[in-house]
Formats: sequence, structure tokens, C-alpha cells
Amino acid sequence: MADRAKKNFKKRSQANGGADVQSSKQNSFYSYLDLFLKYLSAVCRLAPNTYNKSYRYDLNSFASFLEKRAIEDLKKITRSDIREYISWCRDRRLSSRSISRRISTLRSFFRFLLAENHIESDPTSMIDQPKLGRTLPKTLTVNEVDALLAVSEKLDKGKPLEARNHVMFHLLYATGLRVSELVKLPLISFNRHSGNLRVLGKGGKERLVPIGEQARLLLEEYLDHVRPQLLLGKTSPSLFVTRQGKAMTRNRYWQILKDIARQADISKNVSPHALRHSFATHLLENGADLRSVQLMLGHSDISTTQLYTHVERSRLKSIHKKFHPRG
Repeated sequence: MADRAKKNFKKRSQANGGADVQSSKQNSFYSYLDLFLKYLSAVCRLAPNTYNKSYRYDLNSFASFLEKRAIEDLKKITRSDIREYISWCRDRRLSSRSISRRISTLRSFFRFLLAENHIESDPTSMIDQPKLGRTLPKTLTVNEVDALLAVSEKLDKGKPLEARNHVMFHLLYATGLRVSELVKLPLISFNRHSGNLRVLGKGGKERLVPIGEQARLLLEEYLDHVRPQLLLGKTSPSLFVTRQGKAMTRNRYWQILKDIARQADISKNVSPHALRHSFATHLLENGADLRSVQLMLGHSDISTTQLYTHVERSRLKSIHKKFHPRG
């Protein structure tokens, strides 16, 4: 599928993109940028939110640097220019993590240009990434999640929107889904017989996620009684819908979760991703194996999942320090 998408993209770029890229020097960088973003969408199947807020943002920053240096021809950019750009970022007090992300973006961009024969060499080769400290994911305790669930349980189930919000919150913690995955779930993703969700994750990768008996019953109740009240005769391919029959946005769900956290009087920054981290950490604390957690989270590399073992070791150290007489 990816190979076919890549071939189709190459045909389209040769047919349509060539003329675009041969625009004036002033606009050439942005022509290449647009071509790269189309590639990320068509071939890599990245979400618009990802390539617009990350790749476009980082490359616009690089474009500003090029303009200040009066560099117009991408073919003339050297490793020295890339190193100067890194210094330029440091002068603006960007963190090592932000600089590392920008280098990764530039590396992807120039590798794409090289593969498409728009440049003759990659100026980002031999450029080292800044060393990063390992940031542990922010998680909630079991008691904090229980407090959130208690508030969610008190939502007025007689009101379709509040009943929907309760099911979504329960499902988010029960599955560890990304919020973007949750709001984009299609109606056909839920298998009543198996009690699984078929989830389309990053890069278009599919995975099956078990949801547990309580979450399954809540979801069936939502589908049988709540969702029809929201749609009022309209149809929608989405599992979780608004009164307009549209899928909920991730920003709207973020607001709903913030309101639940406020009512639960939790001072921590409660985000959908914090619930995802909590889901993984609580599973490992209760004896789940790392490979199973990796599959449920949809991580392509187990080293990403291994980060949660550091959270567990950090928790054990704090318990030892607090309760051991020589801690």
C-alpha cells in the first residue's frame, strides 16, 4: 500500500509539481515545502494536525533563517549552514528538545528532496542531534483516576451529551487510546461479539484493542440509546457524534476532560495523553507484560513502551525513600 502510494505520488509530482518547483527563487523554498507536505499526507499518511503544527512550523523557522542569510538556492545549502541554523536556534533560547525536533524535520525534508532528485547532496548528514535527558511521562495515580471517574459517573445520563461524555472518558482510560484515535473512531470499529475496537493509529496502522466488560456494556448502551438521541434520524459514519451528526474534535474533548478534572479538584494538568500514560503505567504496575502493553498502545518500537518501566522504577524509589528507615 505504501509503495503504491509512493509511486502515485511520484507520478503526480512529476506531472504537476515540476512546474511548481521551478517557480521564482523567492518562492522556491515554499514550493518544495508544499511538495514535502503533500508527500507526508499522501505517502506517510500523517494527520494534517501533525504535519502543519510540526513539520510546517519547523520548516518555516528554517525559511526565516535562510531569508536572513539571503540564501535562496536550496542546492547551495551546506552542513555549515545547518550548523549555523542550530546556533541561531540556540541564540533564541530554544530547548535541546526543540532543536532536536527541528534537526529531525530538516533531515526528513532534505532526504525527501534528495530521493526526488531535487538536490544533489544532503546537508544534514553528519549533523549530530543534541543530547536529551529522558523525560518521564506525566501520569495520574489510581486514586486520581478514581476521582475523575466518580465525577464522570455523576454526569446526568438523562442528557445525551453528558451520557456520551461519560462513555468517552471511561473508554479513554480503559483502552489507552490517543485522543485523536478516540474522536475518529468509525461506527464499524466496535465488534460487539469480540468486545474489541479496531483502531487506526499513526501511519495508518491498524490494531485491535480489548475494552473490558464494563466499557463494553457502556458502549453498547450508548449505541442503542444515546447515539440515536443525538442524531435524531440523521446518519453518521462516526462512533461518537455531536448533535449535528459530526465527529467530535480533539480540542472539544480536551475541554470536556478539563471540566471533569476541575470538578474532581485535581491540580495536575489532566490531559487525554496523561490518561494514556496512566493506562500503561497502571497495567505494568499490576503485572501486565511489556509486549502486551506495546500492542495495546500501538507503539511500533518497544523502546517507546519501555519508558513506562522507568516510571514504575521511579515510583518504587520514592516509596522506598518514604517508608524505609534508612531510605
